[in-house]
Amino acid sequence: MVTIFDLDDTLYDELSYVHSGFRAVAAWGEARLGLDAQTSCEELLQRLAAQGRGRLFDGWLRGRATVREAVRAYRHHDPCVRPWPSAIRVLDALAGAPLYLVTDGHKVVQAKKLQALGLAPRFRHAYLTHRYGIAHAKPSTHCFELIARRERCDLRDLVYVADNPAKDFVNLNARGACTVRVLTGQHRDAAARPGFDARHRIAGLDELPSLLASLAP
Repeated sequence: MVTIFDLDDTLYDELSYVHSGFRAVAAWGEARLGLDAQTSCEELLQRLAAQGRGRLFDGWLRGRATVREAVRAYRHHDPCVRPWPSAIRVLDALAGAPLYLVTDGHKVVQAKKLQALGLAPRFRHAYLTHRYGIAHAKPSTHCFELIARRERCDLRDLVYVADNPAKDFVNLNARGACTVRVLTGQHRDAAARPGFDARHRIAGLDELPSLLASLAP
């Protein structure tokens, strides 16, 4: 079997990246606009709690600068993020097996996350789907097909470990891949539409090695 991991909310807490980005944007706002960084960061966190991620910077900036500048500060900062201890334990336990990463998101953002987490050396290759065009983001199986070709195996030999039932599993299920949903992060309580959930569920990554052992031929 070839085991493939998602990144956000699977190997680390994505909310920690959001908070790191807010601190970077607040520092930019202080340097560029003279806004107190601590006050700005607190406001952004309050807006996140109240309204979610949509149009956060618009309300905070109130026309004092373009949102594009704030988004650039967010996307291009060097994030302060750490992998979950369970992720390190599991990757250590699976060392020597064929391991890959497939993650959606802005290619600069995802590359910076991966570098900050220090996880890249643990994978044979990390596939940032947006490098292949947004059309190949999940639920597309394009990057999984590249892995199967590289490993000279079928999609049925792949195991994908991820967290988001809205997009991570549906097309892989249809192609016969083994899918595992880890109940961590912002999607842990999400209800999946018919056919969209993973074939297997685990409460945390520490349960993965025993599950993989039970699935081995």
